[in-house]
Amino acid sequence: MIDQTFKLGGTLTINRLGFGAMRLTAQPGNFGAFPDWEGGVALLRKAADLGVTFFDSARAYGPQWADKIVGEALGQRDVVLATKGGIDKFSPTDLKRDASPQTLLEQIEDARKNLQRDTIDLFQLHWVDPQTPLERTIEALASAQEKRQILHIGLSNVSVEELERARAIAPIASVQNRFNMAEDDQSEMVDHTAKHGIAFIPYGPLGANPMQKGAKLNPPEALAWLLKRSPNIVPIPGTTSLDHLQENWGAWDLT
Repeated sequence: MIDQTFKLGGTLTINRLGFGAMRLTAQPGNFGAFPDWEGGVALLRKAADLGVTFFDSARAYGPQWADKIVGEALGQRDVVLATKGGIDKFSPTDLKRDASPQTLLEQIEDARKNLQRDTIDLFQLHWVDPQTPLERTIEALASAQEKRQILHIGLSNVSVEELERARAIAPIASVQNRFNMAEDDQSEMVDHTAKHGIAFIPYGPLGANPMQKGAKLNPPEALAWLLKRSPNIVPIPGTTSLDHLQENWGAWDLT
């Protein structure tokens, strides 16, 4: 029997099968508002009704539109909401990394408004900014944490070395890197985060291209493999379909 929950940051108990909101934007390129807005709101609420308690979004999704639909659907619900910052999106293919302290603090304010939360449960650095020392970025997030604008700090698309540099500045609750049963080059990071009680949130858990619809892997099988791989893994499959949502949730039956 495997654990169905994980304590994020040591304080927030979440179901280990989460929901990724990237698809709840316009296509192509996850750019613009989701066209079936009310359907998206209903889907997110249905996920919460099924038992999903962890929802992951990002400023770059839309941009900001994914945060807004998650906030409308779930801002007043007793669930854990996560977002990411440090990237802005100007077209389906034009992104800019900016994790400077001023930009991050502005993005946190936008996220609080969009998610309809005074305190963001988990705010993650989407990508390391080569123009800003990682230490300065983490110091800015730690400052927001001290002000209770965010509760926990997470990282995305990082190496073990970058994780340790960040941990020297502030506690890190999660790492979000691409990982699935066909792309398992993050095993060292999975084991390292498990050792330190840090959540590992694998994006692309079904092997999908982030800019295209469809998954390469069988959803229940691929998700069950992740759930069994390590007790700190929190997969975040995304979907726009109620049928797919229920199929993904069926991964628990295979564990």
